[in-house]
Amino acid sequence: MTEDDIYRTSTQYRLWSFTPETLASLRATTNAAAAAGVKDAYHSPKWDDAPGEGHGAPQVDVDCLTVEEEQKIIGYYCLQTLELVDFCEYPTKVKVRREYCCNGVARILTVLSCSQATAVQYLKRFYLTNSPMTYHPKGIMPTAVYMAMKSEDNFHYVKTFAAQLPKITTEDILAPEFLLTQGLRFTFDVRHPFNGLEGGFMELLAIANGKGQGGPLVNKTPKEVREEMMAISPVPGSGKATNAKDLVLRIQKAHAIAKELLKTSALLTDAYFLYTPSQIWLSTLMLADEALARFYIDSKLPAMSEMKLKLLATLERCAEMLRESPIAHPDKEEKKELKRIDKKLVQCQNPRKMDLVGINEAQKRDPDRNGGDGLDESVAAKRKLERQKSMKESDDLFGPAIPDRKT
Repeated sequence: MTEDDIYRTSTQYRLWSFTPETLASLRATTNAAAAAGVKDAYHSPKWDDAPGEGHGAPQVDVDCLTVEEEQKIIGYYCLQTLELVDFCEYPTKVKVRREYCCNGVARILTVLSCSQATAVQYLKRFYLTNSPMTYHPKGIMPTAVYMAMKSEDNFHYVKTFAAQLPKITTEDILAPEFLLTQGLRFTFDVRHPFNGLEGGFMELLAIANGKGQGGPLVNKTPKEVREEMMAISPVPGSGKATNAKDLVLRIQKAHAIAKELLKTSALLTDAYFLYTPSQIWLSTLMLADEALARFYIDSKLPAMSEMKLKLLATLERCAEMLRESPIAHPDKEEKKELKRIDKKLVQCQNPRKMDLVGINEAQKRDPDRNGGDGLDESVAAKRKLERQKSMKESDDLFGPAIPDRKT
């Protein structure tokens, strides 16, 4: 079984990989359903039964967000998610271990924490089938961070986490937890490209020190591969490498740039939905040092092979997406546009879904209440009958409840 076969069994490939067309269609469907729900809520006489909401909503036409506006505001809150983790002072680099380079010199290999990246992907996955007009990202974001920390084995007590956030209670974090879990389709595994980048970095260093070799389809000795690395065109503005030290410095510089792209553009675009982790990290390496990336691919695949040509075309498309990411570093005009959309979102928020804590408490008190979890009456009634049947069967099995004895 190859690495590709293993990846195709993952939930990320089976449930969260799309073509550009299917991704756009899914988002359009979500937006249309949310807009219809908002308009129905504002024009329904029963809208004021929502928990925690006032009464007497004005009967006005609602200007809902477009699909493009939704994606901009989701991107903004993904960026806020990264800043939230930084605000809580959770380290980006949380695991340090001592390794030995191929030349025998001890070095520190820092392994990136995936908590930030996982939290962003949870938010992006949730809003594929849910709209910001239904659930405001501000209420989902802390829960996504908390769940990501648990998933990535970076657990913190919810009280400790909530204490670090102003105006946030433990109830605010826990109330949307099951809702977010449903939106994630009960899948918490996120395959990131960070490990792939670190593996490629170590392979390139081994080649630079004369101890690496080509792939199984390329029959070359370590010396031949190193000589080819020495012959690749230099980075613009720098001279050609003449020794192993020059090669190592070039590789380290490319690694640092690629790693930064993985922490920004790769997270804030649709790269995770459209490309595999290996394609993503190779694309960041191409953006950091195209000649070095092409050399790495040449060392793995035969020249002019069909697989190689197909891979290069895919990497170029992915690199173009990462290069043109506007939300990674929003300028003044983009920030102004985001503020406008955020204000518009306040005006088109579904009033039935604003108070997530109230909805959660109402659902605990009466899980069959229509609107408590968005279930249709028929579905809620069916579940109620199933629970009653289950309770009756348990009584039949263990006998009736023992009455209290009065003394």
